Amino acid sequence: MLALSIAATVAAAVWAYLVVGHGGYWRASQWLPQITGEPGRWPDVVAVVPARNEAAILPATLPALLGQDYPGPLSVILVDDGSTDGTAEVAARLGHASTRTLRVVAGTPPPKAPEPPEAAEPPEPEAAEPPEAPEPEAPVPPDAAGRWAGKVWAMAQGLRAAGIPAGSDPGRAGRAAPGCGYVLFTDADIAWEPGALRALVAAAEGDDRDLVSQMALLRTATGWERVVVPAFVYFFAQLYPFRRVNTPGSRTAAAAGGCMLVRRGALERSGGVAPIRGALIDDVAIGRMIKDQRGRCWLGLSRQVVSVRPYPGLASLWQMVARSAYTQLNYSPLLLAGTIIGLLFSYALPPVAAITGLTLLATGTTTAPAALAAGAGLAGWALMSLSYLPMLRLYRLSPLRAPGLPLIALLYAAMTVDSARRHYAGRGAEWRGRTNRTRLR
Repeated sequence: MLALSIAATVAAAVWAYLVVGHGGYWRASQWLPQITGEPGRWPDVVAVVPARNEAAILPATLPALLGQDYPGPLSVILVDDGSTDGTAEVAARLGHASTRTLRVVAGTPPPKAPEPPEAAEPPEPEAAEPPEAPEPEAPVPPDAAGRWAGKVWAMAQGLRAAGIPAGSDPGRAGRAAPGCGYVLFTDADIAWEPGALRALVAAAEGDDRDLVSQMALLRTATGWERVVVPAFVYFFAQLYPFRRVNTPGSRTAAAAGGCMLVRRGALERSGGVAPIRGALIDDVAIGRMIKDQRGRCWLGLSRQVVSVRPYPGLASLWQMVARSAYTQLNYSPLLLAGTIIGLLFSYALPPVAAITGLTLLATGTTTAPAALAAGAGLAGWALMSLSYLPMLRLYRLSPLRAPGLPLIALLYAAMTVDSARRHYAGRGAEWRGRTNRTRLR
């Protein structure tokens, strides 16, 4: 009991730090800043939409993107990433009904990584001759530097169609005129309120941001969605506190893949998305790429950018989490072990200590360790529940769900372990009919 009481006290101290000092990740306070005034000239925006077998969902989302109330030039490039359900035909039909320009690009398979050169036989000794001047080495195409992840390759094809080829000269830093335009990366399942893009561009221009990203409001229509989805956003914010992402000079970098508005000049300086070609978690990788060039990033929440993708049961939600959880840990068994231990210590220990201590006190075993375990466990559990309330409020769910966060954390721990199991079984990163084991870069 003494060990349990000490551990519970440490866990309560951890939660005190998380609530007070971890970037306010739990407050759900980062919303798109309200900019006074609008740009004198609205820049060009090209939206890039990777789509793979999205024929059923496009009618609910693509018209909203094409119908944005945006005063400047807006065009949409949809990259059909090897669909087999008629995605390209559905998109083309929807585009014909819009006054905006929609271009449907037929995606090609990612280029294969080059085979390592075979060891050459040692040459026969010859008479010494004066060395010749070495010929200049040809630049290595970015495609050959490593294997492309499927979605990132689709994004690269969209950028190429927009005039930003993968692997354009990274030395072009500073040559692109500021404010020359933006690329909007979005997903096929994202529904846009009419003024959402206008607000994004106004914020990027008014606050001089190279990347403005909003976490789409995910669907919570089913019972399991209401259990898993708010915690998904909560844990993401705990990993990447939004306020730290938004602080210039901070090393914390992230973005939300459903809505990423990136300054065109920043993409040209990096050579498109070639630096993150192997990233399975493309949004976080883009955030890091922009911050690596000292770009200014902003990440926040939204009610105007909404994901309409349904997750009807636990199996589909499990797949959503497990496909990339081990990737997030960089395929490290040590990080996996540390993560599971951390989840158990931070989330499971406080309620276990509280219930154990209260049970002993109720049965007449009134000892100092039992009282300490009960008090520290209740304190950690209460702080944990308090930190979950703003996320529940965002999704308009009952605050009575907050004390159940430890059980949800255990569910996520199981998903993470299963993600590692899938990786070692050769089924890592399965998504929409594709299996990709490319390492996170």
